[in-house]
Amino acid sequence: MGYVVSKTYSATEDHYGCLSANIPALELMALYVAAAMHDYDHPGRTNAFLVATSAPQAVLYNDRSVLENHHAASGWNLFMSQPEYNFLVNLDHAEFKRFRFLVIEAILATDLKKHFDFLSAFNSKVNEDIGPGIDWSNENDRLLVCQMCIKLADINGPAKCKDLHLQWTEGIVNEFYEQGDEESSLGLPTSPFMDRSAPQLAKLQESFITHIVGPLCSSYNSAGLMPGRWVEGAQGEEEEEEEEEVGARDSDDNEEDEDMTEEDTSDSSEASRKGGGKKRRKIYCQITQHLLENHEMWKKVMEEEQEKHSAEEPTREPILAITEEEEEGAKEERGGEGEGSRGSGTTEAQEPCTH
Repeated sequence: MGYVVSKTYSATEDHYGCLSANIPALELMALYVAAAMHDYDHPGRTNAFLVATSAPQAVLYNDRSVLENHHAASGWNLFMSQPEYNFLVNLDHAEFKRFRFLVIEAILATDLKKHFDFLSAFNSKVNEDIGPGIDWSNENDRLLVCQMCIKLADINGPAKCKDLHLQWTEGIVNEFYEQGDEESSLGLPTSPFMDRSAPQLAKLQESFITHIVGPLCSSYNSAGLMPGRWVEGAQGEEEEEEEEEVGARDSDDNEEDEDMTEEDTSDSSEASRKGGGKKRRKIYCQITQHLLENHEMWKKVMEEEQEKHSAEEPTREPILAITEEEEEGAKEERGGEGEGSRGSGTTEAQEPCTH
């Protein structure tokens, strides 16, 4: 099920997974604007394609985050060209400057070439064992959170319900195939997953979820930011989670662990009531649920394709080992045939001489 487990939290905290409780209004509005601008005027081609073809955007932005720079610049040009829609008119100079900076930084963060750099930086903050955690009073920490948020929003197609996910997937794949066709017509190598003659849709989506979307969701959840609704854990769930982490145990050990867990839970609840302490709870996260369901769907499709491929492969007759006796016999047979051919040839050659 789509459950995520929060880190320890204050028993009185009611804003789990809600950025608005921790992000100032100016920064939150900048995040909304960045979301609106982040794919504006997209040409339907990848950064790599624009660089390979020396497109005007690639030349303008020196081959670096070409599309992301283009989206930000084009979005701001559109916004500034229509003063009647300038909802930022009441910001002072410093506020406007910071607002614009935040919007641009959020848009540039959507460049997947920098994906693992952002993931590493964020994980070093929120890692339960070594990370210092997010300092919400630090504007750089808040910016990093906003960048992770827009990244997740940007690539969350696999985290939508199945019908929406398939619609988005179809649109993206068609765009990929169009690029592959253009690459072929230009004599360029066809990019991975963009050859319509060799579709690999299931592999593309399964890999994208496994290596990109899944780890991003997990990291975001580590900071207690994944939205959802609180669910009180049923009796025995904590024991089940512990078993999943450390593997199967003997039945006797399980009974002892359950007794200890019940005591710990009782002590924790009592401490929480007395001192407003920390405890662990679960939330039901629809995003995680959809992601799990779609991932399983694509893995099943891959298995079915593999089974079909295996069934269609022609059966080959086994190659039998040839013994030395068989090989010698074959040589003798070929030798006999050769002598017979030479003999008949000699007779035919002599016939004209008798006339």
